[in-house]
Amino acid sequence: MSGASGRVLVVDDNKVIRQLIRVNLELEGFEVVTAADGVECLDLVHRVSPDLITLDVVMPRLDGLQTATRLRSDPRTRHLPVAVISACTPYEVDNGVAAGVDAFLAKPFEPSELVRVVRQLMERGRPPALDGRQGAGRAERAAG
Repeated sequence: MSGASGRVLVVDDNKVIRQLIRVNLELEGFEVVTAADGVECLDLVHRVSPDLITLDVVMPRLDGLQTATRLRSDPRTRHLPVAVISACTPYEVDNGVAAGVDAFLAKPFEPSELVRVVRQLMERGRPPALDGRQGAGRAERAAG
C-alpha cells in the first residue's frame, strides 16, 4: 500500500455508519473527513478540499440529494465525484442521477465494494457530461 490515496468527505447522519466507512477507507490509505449532514458538508467542503464525497440520502437539515444539487451548482465543487451510499431506492437513484451523482452503493454494503467504488471514481475523475447520460451510465455500472 502506497501513501494516502486521496481525501474523502464522508457525509452520513448515523455516527456508526460514518465510522464504518471511515475505518474501511483509512485501512486502504485514504484520508477521511466526516460530516453529519448536508449543511455540515457544505460548510466543510471548501476547507478540506476532498477528492470525493460520499453522501447518505436521508439526513436532517439538508438531505443528500439536495446537497449533491448544491455541490453541482457551485463552480468550485461541480467537478467533485459524488457517491451516494444509501438504500438506493428507484427514487434515490433517479433523483440522484438528475442531481449529478456519479455512483450509488446500497446499504448494507460490502467494504470491498465501498473501496472499489471510491477508487474507481477517484481514478476516473468526473469527465464533463453535457447531457447527463455519461453520469447515469457510470452510476449504473458502479451500482451493479
